[in-house]
Amino acid sequence: MAELKIGEQSKPRFEFRSFGQCFCEQHKRMARLSVPVPEKVWERSSDEIYIISAKNDINNTKIRDGKMDIKTYVQTVDGLEQWNPLMKGEFPISREVLEKEVFPAFMVEMPALTKDTYTYEEFIAMVKACPDLAAVRVHKQRFGYMVNNTICEVGNVLINGAKVVTINSESTEIEDIKKTIADVGLEGVENINYLQAIKRVIGMSDKPLANE
Repeated sequence: MAELKIGEQSKPRFEFRSFGQCFCEQHKRMARLSVPVPEKVWERSSDEIYIISAKNDINNTKIRDGKMDIKTYVQTVDGLEQWNPLMKGEFPISREVLEKEVFPAFMVEMPALTKDTYTYEEFIAMVKACPDLAAVRVHKQRFGYMVNNTICEVGNVLINGAKVVTINSESTEIEDIKKTIADVGLEGVENINYLQAIKRVIGMSDKPLANE
């Protein structure tokens, strides 16, 4: 079996992820159990915009460094989610891409598109004008690990300024993730994705996070 490499694309991975206020004990165990990882993933920070749609839970859209990335939900196996890339684009973005890929992914009514291309600012203005969409600021400070040949992280996440903590394990091999969940102490903890967590924090969903 080929070893997973952090930061490299492989076949679609399965993922366990949860969000809450503190995973202190699990983080401690994850760090202790981790093999050495490349220095570039010891700690990483990023600022992203997630486009959240009240009508859609299967397409995950984020914008980072002027690039839009949409992933789509494929399946859940043994409680672990699998997602595939759906679209990658850059701003300014064409009307054709907005019509055929972006707004259909949000599952909302298509706004009137009168220009051939749209800047990031124009796109965000359209998002804000739609009552079923929200542009949410997300800052991530992520600490990378590798446990049982699964790519792991613990992250401090600010969602429109509200701080939550995320912890995850992902791999192409489901059994490796299950072993990691058990070894780290995450059995029985809810598996949710960024889309669901953001909806809960901004009030689009009334469910609580994992350990609140």
